[in-house]
Amino acid sequence: MIQYALNFAFGCFGFALLFNLWRIFRAPGVITRVLALDTMVINVIAILVLYGISTHSGVYFEAALLFAMTGFVSTVAYCKFVLRGDIIE
Repeated sequence: MIQYALNFAFGCFGFALLFNLWRIFRAPGVITRVLALDTMVINVIAILVLYGISTHSGVYFEAALLFAMTGFVSTVAYCKFVLRGDIIE
């Protein structure tokens, strides 16, 4: 039963990634693209955790944590660049 739930979750997050890609390419502004990239990072983290559950491996959970930290820093850097035009002060 858990395998059916994992397959369904993989499909849902896969569709969410496709919708995020569509939003990145068709967004009207830069802010919307940054939000779509941030949501894409969250979906990739979810896929990594689901894959870790399906393979019974803890390495993917650590990879998800590293990806979350990198995604947070990149989102902050994008927003700072959009607001000020410069990342390093």
